[in-house]
Amino acid sequence: MTATVSIVIPAYNNEQYLAETLDSVLAQTYPNLEVIIADHSSADGTQAIIDEYSKDARVRALDPTPAGGGAKANWNRVSQAATGDYIKLVCGDDLIYPELVARQVAALDAHPEAVLTASRRDIIDANGVPFVKGRGLGPLVGEQDGARAIRATVRAGANLFGEPACVLIRRAVLESVGWWDDASPYLIDEATYANVLVHGGFVGIDASLVGFRVSDSQWSVRLMREQAEQAAGFHGIFGRRHPDIVRPIDRRLGDANAVKAALMRRLAYAYLRQRMTKASAA
Repeated sequence: MTATVSIVIPAYNNEQYLAETLDSVLAQTYPNLEVIIADHSSADGTQAIIDEYSKDARVRALDPTPAGGGAKANWNRVSQAATGDYIKLVCGDDLIYPELVARQVAALDAHPEAVLTASRRDIIDANGVPFVKGRGLGPLVGEQDGARAIRATVRAGANLFGEPACVLIRRAVLESVGWWDDASPYLIDEATYANVLVHGGFVGIDASLVGFRVSDSQWSVRLMREQAEQAAGFHGIFGRRHPDIVRPIDRRLGDANAVKAALMRRLAYAYLRQRMTKASAA
């Protein structure tokens, strides 16, 4: 039997991009899909777009998630409603390329001991135009031991696996670790991947199969500082829970690299803002 994949979308104030995101989800070449979406009490027209797309038999729209609870509230809600063997969470402004799900299912089917797979991604601007291509994974290409993959992302001080749209997870394992972990809210995805990878291996797909969109909210100096601080917090929490996987030297290196990664993101977003400003003036 062909495995069922649940693509879950926790939408929030995504009126500008949600239709494009849903079109990319529904254009997947992999046939056995269910799409579950819930609006987190948005203040814009997100719900109206959901209502329109829920006419497609593949799309199941939940009632709006009550306000509050942070990202975890809606991420858990749509994930827990999933019935598929695999879960892919896609935020309401990102794009997934047509072959993504098919290639990731094939990767997990070929490596039954693996619990999570990820691809590289393109970083795209507000117009969907890539300005950084093939980002992510670092050395984690092909089949990898889960502990080694966790250690690599900690030492990098950055999320080598990418945003949720890049990742496909075995649903049973995600459930077993208590769903999404927001102890460090900016690292809700990376921390959850680490929890999952304690239980099995990883497969990195050496192809860029996702478009991750950056926005104005990601350009602030305050946000960059908080991300670095929360990365250090995640390293500490995970290292204390699993000292056999993340050692003190891994944590120290990761903390230093998290500061460097935050600076690099800041420079990249400043470049993007300049480019978008020029494009608007042209």
